[in-house]
Amino acid sequence: MQNFTWRAKTWHEGIAQCQQHNVSYVLVTVVSVAGSAPRETGSKMVVTASESIDTIGGGHLEHHAIATAREFLLSNQPLTELRSYPLSSKLGQCCGGAVKVLFDVCNSYQQHIAVFGAGHVAKALVPILSQLPVKITWIDSRESLFSNTGTIHSGTDNTNTSALNSSGLPDNVNIVVEQEPETEVAQLAPGTWLVILTHDHQLDYRITEQALNYPSLPFVGLIGSQTKAKRFITKLSHRGFDDAALARLYTPIGNPSIPGKRPIEVAVSISAQLIALLHCQSDKDSTQTADSASTFTTIRAATNIRARTRANTSDGTRATATANAENTACKKEKTNDI
Repeated sequence: MQNFTWRAKTWHEGIAQCQQHNVSYVLVTVVSVAGSAPRETGSKMVVTASESIDTIGGGHLEHHAIATAREFLLSNQPLTELRSYPLSSKLGQCCGGAVKVLFDVCNSYQQHIAVFGAGHVAKALVPILSQLPVKITWIDSRESLFSNTGTIHSGTDNTNTSALNSSGLPDNVNIVVEQEPETEVAQLAPGTWLVILTHDHQLDYRITEQALNYPSLPFVGLIGSQTKAKRFITKLSHRGFDDAALARLYTPIGNPSIPGKRPIEVAVSISAQLIALLHCQSDKDSTQTADSASTFTTIRAATNIRARTRANTSDGTRATATANAENTACKKEKTNDI
């Protein structure tokens, strides 16, 4: 939990803070006390990967409880477990009593989204996405476009940072200034979704090509017109990308039921598509692998450009029927022409 504008002091403030910032935490509660103990029944604390909030009495008992809570967090799974602690010399306590402590693990699933480009659409989109349970890396080569939007990290090492004013973006948005944005693709964790919105078609293509080289990146969303989409797919096909790779390319990106070409309209369209994907993925483990790309293949938009292209072939009827079935399954969409 970093860069909070206020620090929680009580366990209930800690829960609110963790939920606001999509941080996984463990609620640690003393549920019974026998004999002498540091705190009474009902005492609580919140433990995250980096800090603890409130107290169940301090000393070795609390230290051991914090360590146990963080072990539970590493499993990245919801969990409720009761542990008994004799407050004896074995635990480094001399109270002489005993306590039972309940650990309630509350994992916050955070999908990672990499947004390439900081133009008008991206500036409308990122504030919307930042309100969702996601982590956002926002990448562009032009530092000036990020003025008054948060903390800037220079390049992939994120070592040189400069905090901007307090009216910046939420903590789940990380800004990266990189002169060659396509090089950031190799730094993305498996399972990251890409949203490609740059000012340069050639840069869009380089980012797209890099992304399709990594099967572990299941969603590569590209803004543009139908003409741009067809041109990119043709070029990618000629460069040797097969159907499995191109199935991860969503272009034009967005929800076709939301009309309009204003930046906010396009941003809402893209947000709607990503929200649909988030709900489809809500029962998945947050760590995705190359195998997870097949999940996205089965929920592709009925109007995806590749489905439309195939509809013109001898298998067109079957392709259209398949795409419609996929669309019904998870309500995937195409985007507006932009």
